[in-house]
Amino acid sequence: MTSTSDDAGRGLPGTLAAAVDHELVIKKSRFLAHLAPARTVEEADAVVARVRKELWDARHHCVALVVGTHADAQRSSDDGEPSGTAGVPMLEVLRHRDVTDVVAVVSRYFGGVLLGAGGLVRAYSGAVSGALDAAAGGGLLLRRARRTVVRLDVPHADAGRIEHLLRDWARTYDAVLEDVAYAQAARFTVLVPPGEVARLRADLAAASSGRLVPAAGEDRVVDLPAGPRPRG
Repeated sequence: MTSTSDDAGRGLPGTLAAAVDHELVIKKSRFLAHLAPARTVEEADAVVARVRKELWDARHHCVALVVGTHADAQRSSDDGEPSGTAGVPMLEVLRHRDVTDVVAVVSRYFGGVLLGAGGLVRAYSGAVSGALDAAAGGGLLLRRARRTVVRLDVPHADAGRIEHLLRDWARTYDAVLEDVAYAQAARFTVLVPPGEVARLRADLAAASSGRLVPAAGEDRVVDLPAGPRPRG
């Protein structure tokens, strides 16, 4: 498949498909990292409030969050740890790993041994890094890309054949075939890399002797599996 800037998603940061937890123990201090999807600051605040309630006996609940399609809003909190030793290092991990719409909460149970500023930085950043590694290993990391919404009405008699074609086409060109809506005709909705819309039109025309003409609509940002992109 020919790569284009549109197909690359214009460098959009990725996100999480679901929450993930990770525990790090350093000199008897326990650092419990909880990362969760959050599309707004309000959603992130709700996650933090829930963690504080569930782990009420932890000494600190340090926070970093990044939200917005282009990582527009970013915040962090040391929650009583020495300034700059917790929230900011956590936030730097989220930035470095290029994720957004994510909130990270690291709750610390003090083990009785002081770690020093450098030790705290390594612990809090390491807890978030470990959680992101766990997310990657569990298939919970998603990449984001811009896709053009293409709709196509197909007579019921041809629906099965065209659905098979579109599923193969979507796998080859990194598109998404949404659920089919059945009414007077079968309506297919395909989320297509902007640079591949013309190719889809040509392939459908070839498969239908020019009878099927898809209609391209708005662009949408979609979440996609983080694995290797298919190649045509």
